Amino acid sequence: MLVLIGAGVLVSPAFIQSPGLHDAVAGSAVVGWFSLALGIAFLGQWAWRRRRK
Repeated sequence: MLVLIGAGVLVSPAFIQSPGLHDAVAGSAVVGWFSLALGIAFLGQWAWRRRRK
């Protein structure tokens, strides 16, 4: 879920028409990258634990 949220925050400014909303979402790119990285880390942890079983 975090990967999808992060990707949505990073990609959505290209599709937003309203200048005010575009700037607000584009300004939260750091949050999008953090969410994407955290989601990938959780997926990696899940895969690592599953592989060890």
